[in-house]
Amino acid sequence: MELRDDHDLRSLVLQELWHRVEADTYPSATMMDHIERLLLPGEVPEYAELLMRKVRPDRYPSIDLINRLVRLCRVYADLERGGSLTAR
Repeated sequence: MELRDDHDLRSLVLQELWHRVEADTYPSATMMDHIERLLLPGEVPEYAELLMRKVRPDRYPSIDLINRLVRLCRVYADLERGGSLTAR
């Protein structure tokens, strides 16, 4: 497969990591860190929903997942005020 540009590579890597995190009951913190580095602003709400699907069914959800969701809320609020994802 020939890649056309960096955006295509970013999308491929993001998609692979996303599927792995989606499939794992307790996803790798490292994979989630990489996803968060690759996200575009418009992808933040969908990623937050992916994490919420991990948190909802657990009586005692992962503190790491909760912390990530709280951080994503702050990042998304900043984006809506004109900030950037890289300012995390």
